[in-house]
Amino acid sequence: MDGGLLKKEADNLTPGESGGVPAVILAAGREAGLRFLEFFTANIRNPNTRRAYHRACLDFFRWCESGGLALDEIGPVHVAAYIERLGKDLARPSVKQSLAAIRMLFDWLVVGQVVPANPAHSVRGPKHVVRKGKTPVLSAEEARQLLDVIETSSVVGLRDRALIGLMVFTFARVGAATGMDVEDWYFQGRRWWVRLHEKGGKRHEMPAHHNLEEYMAAYIDAAGIAGSKATPLFRTARGKMQKLTERRITQPEVYLMIRRRATGAGIKTLIGCHTFRATGITAYLTNGGKLEVAQQMAAHESARTTGLYDRRGDEIPLDEVERIVI
Repeated sequence: MDGGLLKKEADNLTPGESGGVPAVILAAGREAGLRFLEFFTANIRNPNTRRAYHRACLDFFRWCESGGLALDEIGPVHVAAYIERLGKDLARPSVKQSLAAIRMLFDWLVVGQVVPANPAHSVRGPKHVVRKGKTPVLSAEEARQLLDVIETSSVVGLRDRALIGLMVFTFARVGAATGMDVEDWYFQGRRWWVRLHEKGGKRHEMPAHHNLEEYMAAYIDAAGIAGSKATPLFRTARGKMQKLTERRITQPEVYLMIRRRATGAGIKTLIGCHTFRATGITAYLTNGGKLEVAQQMAAHESARTTGLYDRRGDEIPLDEVERIVI
């Protein structure tokens, strides 16, 4: 949204047609409404973050409205009371995210001279220390079982195997995988490479595992899309006809596909899209891989984040459990 459209949107702000602008902001004037819109359109580029932060801020200002608070009346005590109330219903990570959204928005309003100070600045959120991720992880044997049982007699089966293989062998996030075009799978230096567009606008490239080369070659050949470089790599299927459309597959569709394939493979673990990122990292580290290299492959800013995906310590030998003799 450019400046002209933003100004037009701000000029038309009314309680009934605010485009997601809370009444507390509207009551503070058009400049406040414009600044609110700019925070989510110009300042936050990631659509998932924008959606989550917008929802968190709307919930906070609705709470303020229910208490009869105007924007310039909101103080640290009010933010603290709201965060305390959230802690009774939400998990700590969700509470911390809500506080972060409120704090960042008020920082933006302070810079825009809408409010004189940030009432959330001095409010402390709940402590939350994470040493191990909660993402369900498959063993190497289970991952191999899942890939092997996918039927490859149809282009849809080949697509599913290639997509799951991509997430396993490149540690790709599902958003980066579904966002690939055909041209993001390319040949260079006598081997195939993957180009992923990760969070924060980062372009991440890495060589393909030999199994992934096999999966992708079979899929692209069956789909007949090798020459369509600027089109989606992974596409939706049309009903039960086992034919691909030109529409890019979405993350919810990938999740449903994964659940269907897991059930077909007899895997009872409740896996999701992120499972394969954690599975690939754990398998790599189990086979002698280095954490710093895994960090680079996963396009993480911090090795600590990569360490959350290391689930080598999850398995407790059955012999040790049986030592509990009662």
